[in-house]
Amino acid sequence: MIEFPIERGAIMMFARSINDPNPIYWDAAYAESSAVGHIIAPPTFVVSIAKFDPSFPLRPTIGEPWVGSGREPSGRPPQESGSGLAAEQHFEYFRHFEPGEVLTATSRTGETWQREGRRGGTLTFVERITDFRDAQGAVVVTARSVSVRTSKRIEIG
Repeated sequence: MIEFPIERGAIMMFARSINDPNPIYWDAAYAESSAVGHIIAPPTFVVSIAKFDPSFPLRPTIGEPWVGSGREPSGRPPQESGSGLAAEQHFEYFRHFEPGEVLTATSRTGETWQREGRRGGTLTFVERITDFRDAQGAVVVTARSVSVRTSKRIEIG
């Protein structure tokens, strides 16, 4: 279980990073006059929980090589076999959360399946389901992601 504090500044910065100018993500007066009545987060905001998850493989760790976003930017060698990437994401909201709340997240593996690819050999798809709960234990958001790993390393570019 991971604690995920919902912070007003983080919501604003996330909205800016995805270039969404909707004032409901940062303007308290505007948000209070809306049907929701408070600042809300963009629908994909819960992916930012990764910065709170010490086991997230793309999270930088001080003193450790980091995979980064380029070809060996920090000295971490490429994987010896296969390549992986995100295939899809889905978000089901049961209510809007608001700044000041602390959600807890629990994840579980969903379905796994395989298909044969044209260049990458066998493609293995793995579904990950994460429930975000409020202080009362009610599910606020369920996030479902699917990742795909190839059996062969694919060189791009």
